[in-house]
Amino acid sequence: MAPATQQVFIDGSFADLAQELAEYLQIGPEVQPLLEGNQKDEALKKLVTASTSLNSSPEKEFTAAYNLLVYLCVQSPNVNMYLPRICDNLARPITSSPLNGPGLALNVMTTIFNLLQPDNDTRFHVFQAVLKLIKTSGNYEMLRPQLKKLDTWITEWQIDEEDQRKLFEMISEVADDSGEEEQSYQYILKALRTFDGKDEQAISSEEAQKLSIKALRTALLSNTHFDFHDLTSLPAIQALSDSHAIYSELLEIFAEKELEDYNDFQDEHDGFVEKEGLDNSKLHRKMRLLTLASLAASTHTRELEYKRISKALQVAPEDVEMWVIDVIRAGLVEGKLSQQKQVFLIHRTTYRVFGEKQWREVATRLDQWKESLRGVKEVISRERQAAETQKEKEIQEADKKVSGTQGMNAGRRRDNLVPRFIGVLRCLYKWQGKWFALASGNGVERTCIIFMFTMKPRNQAMQEGVK
Repeated sequence: MAPATQQVFIDGSFADLAQELAEYLQIGPEVQPLLEGNQKDEALKKLVTASTSLNSSPEKEFTAAYNLLVYLCVQSPNVNMYLPRICDNLARPITSSPLNGPGLALNVMTTIFNLLQPDNDTRFHVFQAVLKLIKTSGNYEMLRPQLKKLDTWITEWQIDEEDQRKLFEMISEVADDSGEEEQSYQYILKALRTFDGKDEQAISSEEAQKLSIKALRTALLSNTHFDFHDLTSLPAIQALSDSHAIYSELLEIFAEKELEDYNDFQDEHDGFVEKEGLDNSKLHRKMRLLTLASLAASTHTRELEYKRISKALQVAPEDVEMWVIDVIRAGLVEGKLSQQKQVFLIHRTTYRVFGEKQWREVATRLDQWKESLRGVKEVISRERQAAETQKEKEIQEADKKVSGTQGMNAGRRRDNLVPRFIGVLRCLYKWQGKWFALASGNGVERTCIIFMFTMKPRNQAMQEGVK
């Protein structure tokens, strides 16, 4: 459909344009007196009634003629009385252009829709006519982008739950006819949600039960739908346990049970699946995939042996890998096959139901992870302690080496200095600003310079002693 605002430019007075269209529809003599008497609504009734003939007008004139009619109707304060009739005409076959007719009619309906104010509830009726036309023509792609605005439109139209439900059902049918299985299913759910869950009479009504069965059948036979919680949470679906107990039991099996339970169901209700027109091969395949998903989710070791899969799915061992590949493609499980070890290595699983049993499984896995993390922590602590001990040992050894080297150097310095300074001080004298000492010992006399780094107090003392 076109943007929300659309303008139509037509030149001329209402009377002139209405008379021109009347001549085109070959009812000029009938309309002229009404226009002269300023009976606009009576003239419009004549024009709208005769507009069915526009469906046989030449293709190049079709859009212009209908746009003129729509423009004239919009000028009336009773516009809502005329437009639904025009939409009904447009929903009929366009005999002058069987190939392009649906597209031409949709263009005119789009013009009508967009010329109306957003809060005009006539838009709701025009949109219903659009849905009927799309259902007939199979042109679903024109509808798809407009569905994003549907919630806003419903709010603007202020239609009640019953009208909303009818609208959702129509969209579901249009989508189903166009092969849009998932889209059709989602709008059935929307229709079911319009029932007041607190109103026992409403959710148990024939209409609610009919929609519930339709939704359940669609979900069961879908090749891509595996999560049934969107159904089990709806009050109307829950009410099936009283009115359609067998269907309710079947839903429970697909929601949370396994292949063996489905086989027991078939034995207990022999012929029910075939009688209801359900495809047993589809149901059996889906149940195997769901069973494998449950089996993977309940496995604590992340390794699922082929023989366990074969037993649970009741298939030959050589078919196990095919079923694992199918369940991965369905998005229920992630992992990889190990042909050498004959196990399926699980990376991710999907819980079909999350109750007390699943909480216990989660608690068990958390305990396992806790023990694993505790073991990792102990290993890290031991390694850290060993590293710290080794580091301290290396530091101590380095300190010993440094101390030993310093001791040897100090010893050498003392050994070098002792023979120079050990002896009897004979005299001190000063020459060229430097002090010299004459010492003797061990039969040797030596003269040495008193170095500049000698402590000042000592120098002063020596100087005072000389003085």
